[in-house]
Amino acid sequence: MLESDEFPELDSPQITRISQAEVTSVHAETVHMHQSDAEIVTAEKIELRQSAAGNVKAEHINAHQSALGVVNAGEVQLQDGAMGFAQAEKVSVSGYTGAVVAGSAHVHHGMAGFVVGREVHVSEARTGVLLARNVQGDVTTILDTRGALIAGLTGGLFAGLMLLLGRVLFRQK
Repeated sequence: MLESDEFPELDSPQITRISQAEVTSVHAETVHMHQSDAEIVTAEKIELRQSAAGNVKAEHINAHQSALGVVNAGEVQLQDGAMGFAQAEKVSVSGYTGAVVAGSAHVHHGMAGFVVGREVHVSEARTGVLLARNVQGDVTTILDTRGALIAGLTGGLFAGLMLLLGRVLFRQK
């Protein structure tokens, strides 16, 4: 098990540059990370290059060949990376993403499990579930808005029938 001294905590009010290091928490106005990882990153602006971050909160995030866990931001740009969950006003991703909830989402050259947004632009990408008001581009989805509605209705009907059948079969006298 890793000791807490192996992950120093960095705290700076201005610009923090981290290169080839592991840190627990970073809080600054601007954070630049290169070949590093951090558990928590909070800043106005974050730039990651070949880095990883678990929980990220910022107004602007630009990540290249990086992995992000949970992201809460105003604007996110991820190129050739991986992201677990992102909630932002504007998201642009290429790579692999678990879930995106955004006002405007751009998914290109990658795969996203779940995408929800007012406007979604897709270019050479696949999604598992896509829920959007406006969709532009070619997208391959496993479950779109109409499919999600049909699946929900069918699942609800099936569950209701099973409950009714269970009541009839196991009624106590």
